[in-house]
Amino acid sequence: MSLASPAESPVRTAHAATSSNTAAAYQLPAVVCFAHLHWDFVWQRPQHLMTRFAQQGPVFYVEDAFYHDNDQVVPHLEIKERPHGLKVVVAHLPERLRHDAPAADEAQQQLLQQFFQDQNLTSYLFWYYTPMALGKSRGFAPVLTVYDCMDELANFKFAPPELREREQELFQQANLVFTGGHTLYEAKREQHAAAYPFPSSIDKDHFGQARHEMPEPADQAGIAHPRVGFFGVIDERLDIDLLGQLAEAHPEWQFVIIGPVVKIDSATLPGNANIHYLGGKDYQELPAYLRGWDVATLLFADNESTKFISPTKTPEYLAAGRPVVSTPIRDVVRPYGELNLVQIAATADEFGQAIETALTQTQDANWRQRTDDYLATISWDQTWQQMVDLMQQHLTAK
Repeated sequence: MSLASPAESPVRTAHAATSSNTAAAYQLPAVVCFAHLHWDFVWQRPQHLMTRFAQQGPVFYVEDAFYHDNDQVVPHLEIKERPHGLKVVVAHLPERLRHDAPAADEAQQQLLQQFFQDQNLTSYLFWYYTPMALGKSRGFAPVLTVYDCMDELANFKFAPPELREREQELFQQANLVFTGGHTLYEAKREQHAAAYPFPSSIDKDHFGQARHEMPEPADQAGIAHPRVGFFGVIDERLDIDLLGQLAEAHPEWQFVIIGPVVKIDSATLPGNANIHYLGGKDYQELPAYLRGWDVATLLFADNESTKFISPTKTPEYLAAGRPVVSTPIRDVVRPYGELNLVQIAATADEFGQAIETALTQTQDANWRQRTDDYLATISWDQTWQQMVDLMQQHLTAK
């Protein structure tokens, strides 16, 4: 489906809402966010949005429970303070509840009800990243329920079998559904009347630091050029076969891989001498690493877990001034590939040829200008404001 199709009218609606309501004061209640991602793990969509909410009012970020290795632990909540007053809420549960989901949900629900009383939380909205959180959040009365569907979680490795059923229940409860990309929107719009696509956005100032002189990180400084980089969670979405083939075919290139290894055995990663696994890095450190790369890549496999992804790193790489080569992920092909901002390659040979081209792309003034023109149209501030406008309109209508 092309970008000009009528199915994108919700996008225009969201943008129209912003243009007609930019001066509207922030009038939302406290935000209670239920997430499957740990706040301190990798900085991505939830952190970008919730920090902006926290600058306007109370935000409680409820993570998955932490299970202790013994049964002596009394169920309790841990509250961790984060910037702008955001509070991370973690339930601590005994081992016996690890494999008893109904009892674990009930314990967490009781803890949250007491917490709401202690915080005098009487007006609040619920914001879900995972439908699995419904088990611990029943029995509450939010004034608004938002499902920010950033990924097709049911397609991920080790996804709970009941996740799809829970998602249908969440569709029934949600007032608004936001999706992390256009492909995901196309999959969800038939299931909810108020679905809106909000693709991954960008903090341009942060990643734009990579366009200026920065100190070279010590663990990257000794790696020779040309450097071909990737950052992100290293899991079943990474095409490790493609990475190995590229490293084997191009020993003259150095592949820098940044990110934590999750859900896959690190022993399965290719061990070529020209592949350098530098581990996870703090969000604040990423521009300094990008500064030292010659080409940035999206080395994603073609499988169920990548069918609906809209990688945040695409605009982040571009904001850093790095040429980008990607496998044909639909939300990268459209719009970045169609606009000739990112090169798309499906095979190892094509990918290698695209990297060869990308190594000279920084000298292309036209490419740089077109990239910056596109990036000027997106930002996390704009995405957040458009979401807020829709939420406030819905509350006003109620």
